[in-house]
Amino acid sequence: MTQNEKRFLAFSMGISGVLTVPQSASAMHIMEGYLPPLYCIVWGALCIPFLSFGILRIRRTAREKRKSLLLLAMAGAFVFVVSSLKIPSVFGSCSHMTGTSLPALLFGPAIASVLGIIVLMFQAVLLAHGGLTTLGANTFSMAVAGPLLSWLIYQACQKMRVNRKLSIFLAAALGDLFTYCVTSVQLALAYPSAEGGIAASAVRFLSVFAPTQLPLAIIEGIMTVLVVMGMESYAQPELREIGFLKEGAQ
Repeated sequence: MTQNEKRFLAFSMGISGVLTVPQSASAMHIMEGYLPPLYCIVWGALCIPFLSFGILRIRRTAREKRKSLLLLAMAGAFVFVVSSLKIPSVFGSCSHMTGTSLPALLFGPAIASVLGIIVLMFQAVLLAHGGLTTLGANTFSMAVAGPLLSWLIYQACQKMRVNRKLSIFLAAALGDLFTYCVTSVQLALAYPSAEGGIAASAVRFLSVFAPTQLPLAIIEGIMTVLVVMGMESYAQPELREIGFLKEGAQ
């Protein structure tokens, strides 16, 4: 990492720290205007370091691994398509697959966060899916927390020599479910229950998401495995270039 890149990353983390300091404020995808302004600012600020690091990683990938740019574009398209297929829920949100596990496994969670926020912005503007005021909260749950857990699960499975396909399935399915766990906590923090507080509210939101999200998580796990299998058949050189496949692996 160059000196300028280090300064940029440090500057981004500084902005994140400043914005997360509580201050007075007036007044999967959480809908437009559903969160109080302060929560929108804090969740957005927490995303800044991840997005900044992701931008630097994309720049390096574009400079050093140009053959992998097609895979990056395909991963972004996958996120957009599968996360746009939503099943309406209640309490200001909906259930849908996330798709962000695929770029997280291929390129790491930082790059997945950048792809995720781009997709979320397009969906908010073009599809009225989510919102611009809640962009930070939606980005943190779908493009930061979910991909990070998926990447950690996959790395742990590989170290334990778990079958690659099973590793991918577990990473994608559990990453999807974790996204909705985080979303439930976000909603519970903003709207705690009168009886039971934040914990009771989080359980209520989770119970709303579970009937649709559990089968969707399984479907996303299967879809991600199939997509990776297709890539392994037709893009082995590119997968080796980004380090997803080791030399000599089939």
